[in-house]
Amino acid sequence: MANVIVPATQVNTNGKAIPLLGFGTAEFPFGSNDNVKEHILHAIQLGYRRFDSASIYLSEQPLGEAVADALELGLINSREELFITTKLWCGDAHGDRVVPALQRSLKNLGLQFVDLYLVHLPVSLKAGECEFPVKKEDLLPFDYESVWKAMEECQKLGLAKSIGVTNFSCKKLEKLLSIAEIPPAVNQVEMNPLWQQQKLRKFCKQKGVHITAFSPLGAKGTFWGTNRVMECEVLQEIAKAKGKTHAQVCLRWVYEQGVSVLVKSFNKERMKENLDIFDWSLSLEELNKISQIPQKKGFVGLEIVSPNGPYKSPEELWDEEI
Repeated sequence: MANVIVPATQVNTNGKAIPLLGFGTAEFPFGSNDNVKEHILHAIQLGYRRFDSASIYLSEQPLGEAVADALELGLINSREELFITTKLWCGDAHGDRVVPALQRSLKNLGLQFVDLYLVHLPVSLKAGECEFPVKKEDLLPFDYESVWKAMEECQKLGLAKSIGVTNFSCKKLEKLLSIAEIPPAVNQVEMNPLWQQQKLRKFCKQKGVHITAFSPLGAKGTFWGTNRVMECEVLQEIAKAKGKTHAQVCLRWVYEQGVSVLVKSFNKERMKENLDIFDWSLSLEELNKISQIPQKKGFVGLEIVSPNGPYKSPEELWDEEI
């Protein structure tokens, strides 16, 4: 039996409630781990119900297989108990390629629909390109109108219950909201005690866009990640005083900001620890200490910045929010 019930929140009227803690499936380099299915099955066993995938992660197929196995083993009674997210890669971020890309993802997942479909980055690539790191000469401007219209079509067709974006700044969200018939339900962004995203959180709250935090522990072990979050002395001291792990303090902090959070660990002990953040809280004094930590963005996005591309600098990509 699942031993932890993860709280959830409603993000739009037609989708199901979104669990406030989810499990990430990206392993770097993408597709390098042969045991993703087993790790996901174990996560379902522990009580994780929300899973975050993307076409570029090459984790859709193992996730789909894990869902099928979980049903067969009786770990869940129906697919409805799970909240599944996948993402549109930049090479398919062209109006005519969005619906076929999601249909391909659904085939990989073995599912009729996803609960959430996200635009992965506010940039496009030459049609059909699906490698990462990207070739800089393939970078193209993101066509908000045609891509978002096609994302809306995915929702209207019932292929995605909700749609949203990833890595969008206030300014880019504003532009999207001005043309959207169906506004994005979610903006999935980097957020942790060393990158607290106060401006973006305030903006999204005003606009009714739910924030999901990725890299809550600083994404050590990824190509952009750093140890800064896990080496932060303020957080270490709080963890020690509370008898919690450093990671638990980070995750609890993110959760207490009223957003949802994605964790990614394939280590069995840590998978269990990461779920244990709901029956205790941080004191006002601790929250105050965390609010004073100097801020620095981890994922600067140099991979999609280029003198000849749509974003000439990280400042252009994030609209100064770095």
